[in-house]
Amino acid sequence: MSKQKKKPGPNSIAQNRRVRRDYFLEQTFEAGLQLQGWEVKAIRDGRVQLTDAFVTLHNGEAYLASANITPLTSASTHVVPEPQRMRKLLLHAREIAQIFAATQQKGYTCIPLSLYWKGNKVKCEIALGKGKQQHDKRASVKEKDWQRDKQRLMKSSHRG
Repeated sequence: MSKQKKKPGPNSIAQNRRVRRDYFLEQTFEAGLQLQGWEVKAIRDGRVQLTDAFVTLHNGEAYLASANITPLTSASTHVVPEPQRMRKLLLHAREIAQIFAATQQKGYTCIPLSLYWKGNKVKCEIALGKGKQQHDKRASVKEKDWQRDKQRLMKSSHRG
């Protein structure tokens, strides 16, 4: 079984690329997002960033914090857009309990990986991750380089 990266498809909205470098990812979840109308319009226009975003839990609910959705200039006049507001994640109670239990352990956190369309709904892929130390990051880079070199060697040996 080989690990292959998911390539952003036509349904992909935004990816948090830094996460895979900074964390060991253990378990992923798919969550819905509770959004306002102007946010959906801005997301359709591609005005969303997940770079510093994280998931926070309180009162038995999960929220996406620090995800930046830049409002359109043509936003309605009666709505005051708040680009970095807390957005509720729609998860099952057992999934929230699982995330809560894992984040209570030392070093574990819950982070968003990507936003994507599923039908006409915006979904957020979140993951439980454990932070990497500097030496872990170096080991990951070495492993990635070795895999790339191995692929080159295999390709050249098949040619001739």
